[in-house]
Amino acid sequence: MYQEERLAAILQYLQDHQRISVQDVVEQFGVSRDTARRDIVKLEEQGEILRTRGGAILPTLSKKSYSYQERMQLDLTGKRRIAERAAELIKDGDFLMLDASTTVLLTMDYWKTTDHVIITSSLAAAAGFAGKAGIQVKLLGGDVHPEDQYAYGSRTIENLADYHVDKLLIGACGISPNGLVSPSEESGHLIREMMKRADQIIVLADHSKFGKSMLYRVAGLHQLDIIVTDQKPNAEMAEALAQHEVELLLAEDTQE
Repeated sequence: MYQEERLAAILQYLQDHQRISVQDVVEQFGVSRDTARRDIVKLEEQGEILRTRGGAILPTLSKKSYSYQERMQLDLTGKRRIAERAAELIKDGDFLMLDASTTVLLTMDYWKTTDHVIITSSLAAAAGFAGKAGIQVKLLGGDVHPEDQYAYGSRTIENLADYHVDKLLIGACGISPNGLVSPSEESGHLIREMMKRADQIIVLADHSKFGKSMLYRVAGLHQLDIIVTDQKPNAEMAEALAQHEVELLLAEDTQE
């Protein structure tokens, strides 16, 4: 077996077992301990693994983040199902707060209610809802993020202090058993402050967000009320949600 094939096989083993030792490599692939160590060093140099005493693990932190434009170009099928299901939670007369999530923005296509006040940090959401009858939009002030098109910073946080709403709709970069997480302390802190000003917290998250660990913990699971998603999470995640009494709503696939 060539080294490239062996490295790919080691990564697959790690996907299945979470951890691999030097001895595991020796036994699985019939190589010497020196060769096994070189394989592990090579994978670490490529950024694929983290070396541990006697072996290796996969990195647990998810560091990749997408800009607003990149997120809008991803496959939106699951997100649209989630958006449609989430729109059913909105009732006439609700005062709402929205973050800059693309999934939250997509709910706009499915709203059938009226008489709303919407407070948002998202430029796109403010522009999209501003022209709709029966909706008053308040755009939070502050600095504008050049890639993700939302207001942030100390002035945004100060602005938030003046409001209180019925429901907050937010997206999710990741949801782990430890809570809602974000790769950015900046955006995560803004979401945390929004959560303090809403009676009900509704998270819109496709199945790929479950189990992700990231740099910044935004909130514990006990602070979330509802998660709308497109597929059930794994047993560990489902147990954590149930333990903290988070309601899980599945968006049904209506395609024939």
